[in-house]
Amino acid sequence: MKYRELGNTGLKVSEVSFGTWAIGGDWGTSRDEDGLKGLALAMEQGVNFFDTADVYGSGHAEELLAKATKGKEDEIHIATKFCRAGDIHDPDTYSERHVREYCEQSLRRLQREAIDLYQIHCPPIEILRDGSVFGVLDRLKQEGKIRHYGVSVETVEEGLLCLEAPGVQALQVIFNLFRQQPALALLPRAEAQGVGILARLPLASGLLTGKFKEDSTFEASDHRNYNANGDAFNVGETFAGLPFRKGVELARSLEWIAEGRGNMARAAMRWILDHPAVSCVIPGFKNEAQVTDNLRTLEAPAYTAQEMEQLTMFYRDEVAPHIRGGV
Repeated sequence: MKYRELGNTGLKVSEVSFGTWAIGGDWGTSRDEDGLKGLALAMEQGVNFFDTADVYGSGHAEELLAKATKGKEDEIHIATKFCRAGDIHDPDTYSERHVREYCEQSLRRLQREAIDLYQIHCPPIEILRDGSVFGVLDRLKQEGKIRHYGVSVETVEEGLLCLEAPGVQALQVIFNLFRQQPALALLPRAEAQGVGILARLPLASGLLTGKFKEDSTFEASDHRNYNANGDAFNVGETFAGLPFRKGVELARSLEWIAEGRGNMARAAMRWILDHPAVSCVIPGFKNEAQVTDNLRTLEAPAYTAQEMEQLTMFYRDEVAPHIRGGV
């Protein structure tokens, strides 16, 4: 395993870490037994950082992490998120009373005394402009409830706004071959300020595995079914904001990246890690096989300057015009 600094937090996190949305819920059927085995295997292979949220399976993902990391609290770092259990547009959701409540509930489920990285979970930009919630997080940090805090954002504009808040030490962003905009301004500024970057949805909800066909279908409980057009939350969270059929077509045009890199998934995550501002990539998983395959990203060779330029042009000319949900 290779490790990178998470900004100026002092934490060193595994380059390939893991998100737990899929084992918590919203990605179709999953089995706790498989999720726990996947977590155990990841830690055996040197993964020391996991991202979750209080709404993943209504807290179930946090509970699975508590079970998997029991006795390893000092060596395994956990990031969780809050606010989406309430009305994200209501300023009262971000009041000290409610944020403390969310924090205490997560601490109980995680069975920890402190949260390593506490993140606001994709709040509206008006909440970020107001900034009051950052004062609440500062107080929780002073009390030792949280060690560091950050924000999971939907757009570059939101990310840049967060960088104006001195206490923000990490940003979680949608960053992949279909969502390259953060590389232009957000990543360089975050790196210059010592703010860590967690790259989420690295495979664009599976599009960048190259395994889907235009007629592929998903279970009713899978957000790739019910949020394909942004009916439940920001459409950018599903297929990177691309219409599904267009995404399949675009992924087919990228099959060349897998040559010499094992498969498309590993190649797609290698591209993300080739950006030095990125602290880690956080793919999801449901079982041990997916954990193993994702970790093999570390074996994939880096891209050449010519390949990077080719992929930049591909995004600008072929992908960007079709993105929905803001970038």
